[in-house]
Amino acid sequence: MKKLVGILIVLIVALGIWTVAVTYLPKLSALVNLSPNGTGKTTVIKVVSEQSATISDVKKVGPSVVTVEEYTPPQTLNNNSFNFGPFQIFGFGLPQQQTPQSQAPQVSAIGSGFIVSSDGLIVTSKHVVADPAPATYDVITSTGKKYTVKNIYRDPLNDIAILKIDPNQNPGTTLTPVVMGDSSKLQVGQFVVAIGTALGEFRNTVTTGVISGLGRTVTAGDQFQGYVENLNNVIQTDAAINPGNSGGPLVDSNADVIGINTAIAQNGQNIGFALPINIVKDAITNFNKTGQFNRPYLGVTYTTLSQQMALLNDVVQGAYIRSVVAGSPAEKAGIQQGDIIVKFDGEAVTEKNDLAGIIAKKKPGDTVSITVWRNGKTVDLTATLGTAPGQ
Repeated sequence: MKKLVGILIVLIVALGIWTVAVTYLPKLSALVNLSPNGTGKTTVIKVVSEQSATISDVKKVGPSVVTVEEYTPPQTLNNNSFNFGPFQIFGFGLPQQQTPQSQAPQVSAIGSGFIVSSDGLIVTSKHVVADPAPATYDVITSTGKKYTVKNIYRDPLNDIAILKIDPNQNPGTTLTPVVMGDSSKLQVGQFVVAIGTALGEFRNTVTTGVISGLGRTVTAGDQFQGYVENLNNVIQTDAAINPGNSGGPLVDSNADVIGINTAIAQNGQNIGFALPINIVKDAITNFNKTGQFNRPYLGVTYTTLSQQMALLNDVVQGAYIRSVVAGSPAEKAGIQQGDIIVKFDGEAVTEKNDLAGIIAKKKPGDTVSITVWRNGKTVDLTATLGTAPGQ
């Protein structure tokens, strides 16, 4: 009997504590300072699942993603199903089914892009719109609205192009720009979403993954087909990227665009690459000021040597010069093939502080100091940056 009474007392006490907690704790939490910084405000932490982040990204960014179609006359139609080297820049070629009687322009390649301003500026990859006239291009929005590309501005140094369309071509519709993030704050392992027209057919295809690496340097294209693009300081991701995704956005969990999908590794699974969005933001700022890509130019091709690579080869860390363009500021300054640029205008050249990124901070006409490592000795040089030749 005593045991039963004891159990009842314990149950009554527990019930009373539970009632007090439910009734009064919510009120007390509004009065008590729960924040560690002493502001008196309650800190709310939002826990987000991968699924909810993906859905949120698609809702916010999806309407800003476009398909870029290339049209060429039958006599110049070519198949752009490129069979590139270890890293494929992936414009997407459609099968040719033209007949001798057909005279209408036909779709020959499809890529992706995204809206960056409501007045009609679209960002895509340069190789998506690489063909000159008589090729023409259209932009198709996620709602199926088609716009004719009026002008194309190609960045001479990066795989970036800006397309200009007329928003008034479809009255009553609104072009929604993306929000561009800060790619300097990216971390390996960070969740990302890739959006684009996969295989040139499936618009607004969504894939998810993580950032697999940062500061990668790849050479994309095929020298035997005459198209090679050196991509420096790019983002590596395992989000599935397919032909046709080129030029589409890579998005973080906040629905901010942090890169442009641009290349894939043909011999590896789930290895894709994207240009950091900060390169794009700099290009757009430059374009809005001058109406063109007015880029500083040194005139070298190089490979960034990591600390590990430098130790293995008994050299210093920096930018290993593979070639010097004839007549360029680099040649005039005395830079030679095989040199390693270790400092550029006082900044150390490393994986995280890539040579291209340092040069991008300068302006054409700037005089800069360059320290190179040559045959075991350092040599100090001076160069006057030029303007990158148009492409």
